[in-house]
Amino acid sequence: MTTTLSNNQHELLEPLRRLHEIIRDKVVADCERLAIESLSSIAREEEGDTIYAVDRISEDLFLEFFEREIAPSSSLVLIAEGLPGGKLILPVGTRESDAVYKIIVDPIDGTRGLMYQKRSAWILTGVAPNRGEETTLADIKLAIQTEIPLVKQHLSDCLWATRGGGAFAERFDRLTGKQFPIKLQPSRAVSIAHGYAGISRFFPGAREELAAIDEEIVLAALGHTAPGKAHCFEDQYASTGGQLYELMGGHDRFIADLRPLMENLLRKRGAPLGICCHPYDLCTELIAREAGVIVTDALGRRVSAPLNVEADVAWAGYANEAIRAQIEPLLQSALARRGLI
Repeated sequence: MTTTLSNNQHELLEPLRRLHEIIRDKVVADCERLAIESLSSIAREEEGDTIYAVDRISEDLFLEFFEREIAPSSSLVLIAEGLPGGKLILPVGTRESDAVYKIIVDPIDGTRGLMYQKRSAWILTGVAPNRGEETTLADIKLAIQTEIPLVKQHLSDCLWATRGGGAFAERFDRLTGKQFPIKLQPSRAVSIAHGYAGISRFFPGAREELAAIDEEIVLAALGHTAPGKAHCFEDQYASTGGQLYELMGGHDRFIADLRPLMENLLRKRGAPLGICCHPYDLCTELIAREAGVIVTDALGRRVSAPLNVEADVAWAGYANEAIRAQIEPLLQSALARRGLI
């Protein structure tokens, strides 16, 4: 069933794209100007993540923009890290129950790769009608993500989608200032063989268990590797928005981020669960689905985490139905055998 957006939601697209461009240009300019040591210094510790100096560049920009450009015409609950309690109701004085929208933002997703100038980061935004505490990722009807390129990189992509309206993408050339449409196409391969596929394990903490799950799935799907060969590959891109982009662009065929499922295992070891994917990291999964990627939770259902900054989210992405048919039963079996689902 196709769900159409209200005119106001359509009207949010252009100002949000403009905000993303402002953040992108400011962050790139500061990355050109500042040393890596400055960008990678710790600004503060939040409950869900560490905030680095590079993150601070975008915080004031997006808050000021929402207050000036969005709130006067569209009341909203703004959800983002760094806000008191993880949210701010705008215009100031509006009751949360009266706000029209919930807008969830990650001003820089992929901070660590960007601050060390290893890989692009992404600005992520999802817009949903305000359903109070019942509002989830599944309610998002407009999503946009914009690439923050490396200093040495002159091209930057912007992707957006509306529920039932398809996904769109443009590429921006920093050298000429021109934008032009591009077509992203998820892989049509029917197997992960000779493609990129894997389980996220960016940070210490249960990495050996996540790797064992990965190995079990690949072995069941493809068998043993022939001597001197590699029958599939993996890419640990520490940005959820970036991972979705890789699926949309046909670069990756399967990705799963299962870190929240490791909590009981770590508790038995007397260790805490570390940083996990949060709803703001996955707030642009609508774009991937509109582009043809299949995105599910750990049980194979639609992702429906609440729109807040606290929830830990496990998810899986498949480039197409054939890849899902090959991998999902093996993933479910590996998780069930370990008592993780």
